[in-house]
Amino acid sequence: MLRKRGSLIFCGTFLFVTWNAVLVLLLWGRPPAPGQPGEPGRERGAAADGPTDSDDVVGDVMRMADTFEKELELQRNILLQIKKQQSLREPKAPPPPPPGRPVVPILVIACNRVTVRRCLDKLLELRPSAELFPIIVSQDCGHAETAEAIRSYGAQVIHLKQPDLADVAVRPEHKKFQGYYKISRHYRWALNQVFKTLSHSSVVIVEDDLEVAPDFFEYFQALLPALRSDPSLWCVSAWNDNGRDGYVDPGRADLLYRTDFFPGLGWMLLRELWEELEPKWPAAFWDDWMRQPEQRRGRACIRPEVSRTLTFGRKGVSLGQFYDKYLRYIKLNDKFVPFTELDLSYLQEETYRERFEKEVYGAPLVTYEDVKQGQPKGSGPVRLQYSKKDSFKVLARNLGVMDDLKSGVPRTGYRGVVTFISRGRRIYLAPPPGWTKYDPTWS
Repeated sequence: MLRKRGSLIFCGTFLFVTWNAVLVLLLWGRPPAPGQPGEPGRERGAAADGPTDSDDVVGDVMRMADTFEKELELQRNILLQIKKQQSLREPKAPPPPPPGRPVVPILVIACNRVTVRRCLDKLLELRPSAELFPIIVSQDCGHAETAEAIRSYGAQVIHLKQPDLADVAVRPEHKKFQGYYKISRHYRWALNQVFKTLSHSSVVIVEDDLEVAPDFFEYFQALLPALRSDPSLWCVSAWNDNGRDGYVDPGRADLLYRTDFFPGLGWMLLRELWEELEPKWPAAFWDDWMRQPEQRRGRACIRPEVSRTLTFGRKGVSLGQFYDKYLRYIKLNDKFVPFTELDLSYLQEETYRERFEKEVYGAPLVTYEDVKQGQPKGSGPVRLQYSKKDSFKVLARNLGVMDDLKSGVPRTGYRGVVTFISRGRRIYLAPPPGWTKYDPTWS
């Protein structure tokens, strides 16, 4: 798009110069006015009471100068209009960031929800720096009202439009999944714009139906160095799948975890990961594809105890799946945690794993009945054990946490362990000691 803008400006400039060159040649080639040298009937030394040759020449020169000046002004105005029209169509380059501070763009994936305003209003309200956190809205669907809503923010956001609005060719039995195919196509196009066209090195992706917490920007800014330096990480997410009110400890909003489950719903990745994923990006269901072992490759994400995003979009291609039962009750953090001032070294892989396993398997083993009847003594964490897929599902369902697995990995799970609060007590839903790997058939 930047090349296109440059080409249009070049064409305008070329026409401007060419027109004036032709104009000058035409004026120079005009036949001489009566009385000028070379024209019969007027000789030098004509009667003094009539116009002299020099008077005619001066008049012609003045008229030529006036015409030339007017034409120059006209062409200048045309060129300014070209530049003005281009500035309306193309995003302006943001001011350079402060030296040494990384730029982390926020990519908002939009389609046909005019409620994107709620998402953008909160992002703009909380954004600490326009230079460090440019907001890029990538819109699919071609929905006019949504486009107008985005356009109303002017230079505060960069508005991109996915150009291919055609249906995706799918198998007949997948026609009902057309929306998932279009979403996957849009993600691929939008991420290519961020990393290849705009040349950013990282990005935070949010959907147009997400609201963010007061420390949303602080959270990602603090965790970018960890993502860059730790090859065992491949994303940072603002989302806790089991983060419903009553299932998290609001007093520990500073608590962060490693998870083997890709959470999405407000997440950061690096350009290097996109270069790895883009050549094999799936035609549909991109989020579940991300959860396959071939993509995850044993890597983890960082996720919070209390979510930094909240979804308010019940309607979508998933037709409200999980929304009424889980998503609408997710607790959005309402406190500002100064993550950039905290020591986050405990999240490093070896340090975290040793500490986590010590806490989990050091907790007393209890039964579901014990938890249900509030019998475990003390107030410390307790552990419930599962050994098979069915026992995990039964316990998860009875405890009120999400019971689905993707390629064998439970939501929020780390080394098979799901941690949450139940009846005011920390619960570790865990496999037996000695866990080594996930079973992909547990899905």
